[in-house]
Amino acid sequence: MKLAGLFVLATAICLAQVRNPHTTPDDVTAGGRIFRSHCADCHGLHGRGGKGPDLTAGAYYHGSTDADLLRNVSDGIPGTAMPGVFFSPDQVWQIVAYVRSLSEGSGSVQAPPGDLTRGQKLFASKGCGGCHLVRGSGGANGPDLTYIGSQRHTEFLRASILDPSAVVDQAFWTADIILEDGAAYKGFVLNQDTYHVQMLHPKGGLLTLPKRDFRKFEIRKTSTMPPFQGKLREAELNDLVAYLWSLQRPRRVAE
Repeated sequence: MKLAGLFVLATAICLAQVRNPHTTPDDVTAGGRIFRSHCADCHGLHGRGGKGPDLTAGAYYHGSTDADLLRNVSDGIPGTAMPGVFFSPDQVWQIVAYVRSLSEGSGSVQAPPGDLTRGQKLFASKGCGGCHLVRGSGGANGPDLTYIGSQRHTEFLRASILDPSAVVDQAFWTADIILEDGAAYKGFVLNQDTYHVQMLHPKGGLLTLPKRDFRKFEIRKTSTMPPFQGKLREAELNDLVAYLWSLQRPRRVAE
């Protein structure tokens, strides 16, 4: 039993000492090309987050060593939307080099200006919880914000408050449907094929509607959230961004 424990410890130490052998400027450039074609859909074109976390702060949630990053990119991360990739180890190392480059010169993770306590109160007073979940409380008519500070760069958070329709994830496109009998439905499009549309209706829940019964079918790619441009003072906007930024998973800073 003691030998087994020593073996595990020795293996962990060896893995921690693994260093990326592909860190030249050419490697970073090659990794950037792969990142933009295969990773940007989730992490953003510049790594600032989207469906996946913001990578520009140099902080990671599932291990921060080179070996951790190689494993996470190669094999994916169980329990998350992060898939593995089919690239060779050399190419994965180039991706790791590019990801590391995203945080060069960023220093430690700095909180944005603003008071998060006032921001939390503003979030409540503006009714944001009616549509957004935060740690299990709130509505479901907008994105879950429980870890939004980990997923999105502060510039994106700020822009999304001022103009929510500038970038709308497909999961929050809405469908306006009127059937031949006059019944009207409006909700989020979950899926559709030649014959049916699946939608999440605020009151009816999950609905499957046959297209043959449609009189009107329109998909709106704009946000149902009202824009706050001109409705918040600069200090209020800073406070709200500070609160949203604080909603993060625990981080482990890259070594």
